[in-house]
Amino acid sequence: MARPKRPRDPNQLAHLVMRLSTGQAEEQNPDAGKDPAAIERGRLGGLKGGLARKKNLSERRRRQIAKQGAKARWKAV
Repeated sequence: MARPKRPRDPNQLAHLVMRLSTGQAEEQNPDAGKDPAAIERGRLGGLKGGLARKKNLSERRRRQIAKQGAKARWKAV
């Protein structure tokens, strides 16, 4: 189950926590209305994806991808 989204603003977060603790508001389920089987399939695909990609790529190609990613990250700095 996914975590519910919380406000980033400290004042709004404090207000939400106060409302939840006093029972004025209820915790919302972020997975409400979604197909549980679809959620599980998505999670399973995410778990398999990285390993399958690693298995199918050569060491040389993985190294190229890593260098390209590092170059892109450091370019912004």
